Amino acid sequence: MDLEEVAGELYALPPGDFVAARTEAARRARAAGDRALAREIGALGKPSTAAWGCNALVQEAPDEIAGLVELGDLLREAQKTLAGDELRRLGTQRSRLLAALTRQARAVAARRGHPLSDAVADQVEETLRAALADPDAGEALLAGRLTAPLSTRSLGFGGRPDLRVVPPPPRRTPSRPGRTAAAPAPRSRGSGREDAARRAAEERRRAARERRERELAAAREEAVEARQAAAGAEETARAAAERAERAARRQEELAAHAEELAAELERVRGQVATAEAEAARASRRSAAADRAAERAADDRDRAAARVTELEQAPLEA
Repeated sequence: MDLEEVAGELYALPPGDFVAARTEAARRARAAGDRALAREIGALGKPSTAAWGCNALVQEAPDEIAGLVELGDLLREAQKTLAGDELRRLGTQRSRLLAALTRQARAVAARRGHPLSDAVADQVEETLRAALADPDAGEALLAGRLTAPLSTRSLGFGGRPDLRVVPPPPRRTPSRPGRTAAAPAPRSRGSGREDAARRAAEERRRAARERRERELAAAREEAVEARQAAAGAEETARAAAERAERAARRQEELAAHAEELAAELERVRGQVATAEAEAARASRRSAAADRAAERAADDRDRAAARVTELEQAPLEA
C-alpha cells in the first residue's frame, strides 16, 4: 500500500463514501505498522461535489481532458504570435469543447448515481475553463484528485487559478512569462533611435492588447450566447419530455379503458346470445300454445254443437 494507490482509490469514490473509506485505509496502514502513511492518508481532503464530478470525468474521459489542456497551449501560442484568425477559430473550438465536456461530466455523474445540479455544473465548467487557461490547472485536473473546483479571475490566459489538489501535482520546470521579474536592460546613452524603437514596440504591444481584448470580448459573448442557447434547448427538451410522459400516461389510461369496454362488450354479447336463445324457445312455445289453443277451440266448438244438437232433438216415446 502506498499513498498514490490509496489516493487513486479514494478519489474514484462518491463524496459520501470518501470519509469512511479514508478512515478504513488509514486504519489498515496503521495496522501494517506504517504510521507515516496513515497520517498522509488521514490528511487527504474530501472532494466537493464539483471536484468529484471533475475527477469522475477525468477517470472516464482522460483523452478529452488532455485535448482540452492542449487546446489551452494552442490558444496561448496563438496569442503570442497574434494570429487573429487562428485565435478566433480556437476560441470557437474552446467554447464548444467546454460546453461538451460540461454536458459529459453531468452525464457521467448521473450514470454514477449522483446527478449534478446547475450550480455544481457551473463550478465544473469553471474548473475546465481554468484548466484551459493555465498549464498548472490543467495538470491538476488531469491528476484526477481535486478536492475543490478550480477557478481563475484573470481577463486572459496565463492567470493563476486557485489550485486545490491532493496531492499537489508536479509543477512544470520551465518558467512562464510574468512569473519572475527580468533584470532591466542597460540603457544606451544618448540613443534617440533606441527610445523611438521602444516607443514603437510599446505602441505595438498596446495595439495587440486592445485587439486581444476585443477578440476575447467577442469570444465571451459567443460563449454567453451558446450557454443561453443550450439552456433554451434543455428547457425545450424538458418540456417535450413532460409532454411525452403525459401522453404516455393518457395512452395507458385509454388502453385500460378500452380493455374494460372490450370486456363489457363481450359480456353484453353473451347476454344477447342468451336472450336470442330464450326468445327462440319462447317463440317455439308460443307456436305450440297457438296450435293447442286452436285444437281446444275446435273441441269446444264441436262440444257446443253437440250440446245444441241434443237440446233440439225431439224426445222419443
